[in-house]
Amino acid sequence: MAAGPARRRRGAETAGRGGLVTGAAGAVRRQAAVAFGDRIGRARWRTPRLGKGRADSPGFRFAFYGRMSTVEYQDRASSFGWQREAAEELVAGQGVIVAEFFDAGCSRRLPWAQRPQAGALLSALADPDRLFDAVVVGEYERAFSGDQFIEMAPLLQRLGVQVWLPEAGGPVEPGSLEHRVLMRVLGAQSQREVLRSRHQVLAAMRAQACEQGRFMGGRPPYGYRLVDGGPHPNRVHAGWGRRLRRLGADPVTAAHVRWIFARRLEGWSMAGIARALNERGVPCPSHVDPDRNRHRSGEAWTLGTVAAILGNPRYTGRQVWNRQRTDRDPVNSGSGSESPVRRWNPVQEWVISEHPLHPTLVSDEDFLAAQTIRAARPTRDGDYRVYALAGLLVCGICSRRMDSHWVNGRAGYRCRHGHTSAKLRKPDQPRNLYVREDRLLAVLPGLLADLDHSLDDAGSGEIALFLRANALKITCDHSAWAIGDETELVPSRSSR
Repeated sequence: MAAGPARRRRGAETAGRGGLVTGAAGAVRRQAAVAFGDRIGRARWRTPRLGKGRADSPGFRFAFYGRMSTVEYQDRASSFGWQREAAEELVAGQGVIVAEFFDAGCSRRLPWAQRPQAGALLSALADPDRLFDAVVVGEYERAFSGDQFIEMAPLLQRLGVQVWLPEAGGPVEPGSLEHRVLMRVLGAQSQREVLRSRHQVLAAMRAQACEQGRFMGGRPPYGYRLVDGGPHPNRVHAGWGRRLRRLGADPVTAAHVRWIFARRLEGWSMAGIARALNERGVPCPSHVDPDRNRHRSGEAWTLGTVAAILGNPRYTGRQVWNRQRTDRDPVNSGSGSESPVRRWNPVQEWVISEHPLHPTLVSDEDFLAAQTIRAARPTRDGDYRVYALAGLLVCGICSRRMDSHWVNGRAGYRCRHGHTSAKLRKPDQPRNLYVREDRLLAVLPGLLADLDHSLDDAGSGEIALFLRANALKITCDHSAWAIGDETELVPSRSSR
């Protein structure tokens, strides 16, 4: 559109200030734009149509509101420019825009009170001496999401403030059935657009991680660094000079990752590994990369840091995505406020590339074996007690994980249903559940065969490794056993 450059310059100067723009100032800018166009032979540029042309002339005085979602991937001047232009075209001949409120980096999900500029606009609306009569926006979805407009309508009506929308062709009339239906349709459409965009983006990222093994961003794991991954697969982006990035082995820290896995496979505890690293003076991950770990102290290795490294499948050379998600939890009931919370996804939902795409620091076999290791503690006579199925048994009575329990010289598992020796046993407390490990190992191949898994000749270590690799659990009660995944245990025909 011919008017674009002049308006984009004006948008870049005024976007987000939330201040007043007088008609006289607009006229000066309009005259300057025309003069500049004349000088370079482009006088055909359209200039803003401000209706009456002066803030003190008859007609409505409008406050413009606009929004853009991100500041990293959107151009503020362009976004402000097209929204402001759409608003000006809507109010042309009806009045003049005298105030601007523009939120940058705000999600449409946020209520107006939580957006800086929208909140300032709400405060201005409550002022009886406000310098504008109505609010105009360039597009419904830039200002509202879902039922936000419907929820705000009573407040706007009480203050006597109209909202002008391009989709309504002018002011929204609260008493109009047609407009009420339109607002609900626009609200539903905005929600649909969010869900559609989310589905498309997640599907694309899943394919890029699983099939292409593309690096999806974020901090490189300890032991790796970012290196050039070649030209962008999109020819247009490649023509712009954009290149991919991938993970490469860090020449200093990769050796520490290999050492951590080697010690774990030797039976070291995570706490022992962390202690040894600190004693050797090995810098911890947050110390090596402080710019990406400003929320951490960087002082020393911790048990949690070692556990995170040992549990990260990226060290097998495969790309992994969707290990975590961002939920939005309500802050206060009924307030509409939400707070982003990071949570771990179930292992079954992780997206892992089909083949290794970056340098391997640990083999698939060693990584899986490290997940089965539980540090053995010596007894008083110096022997070690090993429990092959530790962590895999669930009580079918109270749903608690069963404890490892050595009795009569044999490994076994028990559940006391929350009872400890420090408490008095309740009269209705279920009796303790005991399971011998040797008896369970004898029937596990048959239980797995019921689920179409053949492990007839496998040893206890191989069976335990298979169960952990497939996120399978064993549930037990006093009369039967069952096996299945963590969310839906499948009963077996076998019982004791």
